[in-house]
Amino acid sequence: MTATEPAASDAIATDTSPQPAPGATPPRTPLIARAAAELVGTAALVAVVVGSGIQATELTDDVALQLLANSTATVFGLGVLIALLGPVSGAHFNPAVTLAEWWTARRGGGGVNARELAVYVPSQIVGAIAGAVLADAMFGEPLVKWSTHDRSAGNLLLGEVVATAGLILLIFGLARTDRLRFAPVAVASYIGAAYWFTSSTSFANPAVTVGRAFTDTFAGIAPASVPAFIGMQVIGAAVGLALVAVIFMRGKTTAA
Repeated sequence: MTATEPAASDAIATDTSPQPAPGATPPRTPLIARAAAELVGTAALVAVVVGSGIQATELTDDVALQLLANSTATVFGLGVLIALLGPVSGAHFNPAVTLAEWWTARRGGGGVNARELAVYVPSQIVGAIAGAVLADAMFGEPLVKWSTHDRSAGNLLLGEVVATAGLILLIFGLARTDRLRFAPVAVASYIGAAYWFTSSTSFANPAVTVGRAFTDTFAGIAPASVPAFIGMQVIGAAVGLALVAVIFMRGKTTAA
């Protein structure tokens, strides 16, 4: 869920492999490895969200405790995944983040190009579906059962705009201020908080939204509610980028 660029590893003194010339840009992680990281990371994220939701409903009938368990597991799981896979792919796990990064890159910023966008997004969607199926399998639920949890109310859609805008503002604000090293804690903490302060419990992720339609459990969303949720997430991403542009506006340099 972050927009970090893969970090180059420090060279090991005993490494005999060819090294880049001084001043040259280190090679990026191969695209297939980054796609695999996005697929596996998104699958793991959805497995955490769906699996912890199932576990919570089996342990208690108190909805508040169910949401607390679900959100707590998501915070820890997401933080670990960002820390682990951020250096490989940037740990987007979210088409909204990938689209926002592509948009900033085409306007002169750093980020994914069109080819990488075309690889990342399908990887994230496939991973999300696989994660939901995996969670259902672990808890003895039907592997695929369309959710009946309707989430079409207007207040929930507004919640998705707010949740996604806040996520994009956080990630790209950290990038603008050179503080992406805090992303594992900051992004996970934001998602945990947004579970509680947004009416939609903060999906804020088109791939996760699609994946959660495949499970008729606590974390599910009815397929009929998915298009509107994704539409609001895209709007939220645009709002988030606009806020980044205003709040973290770069000053103009003046000639001496």
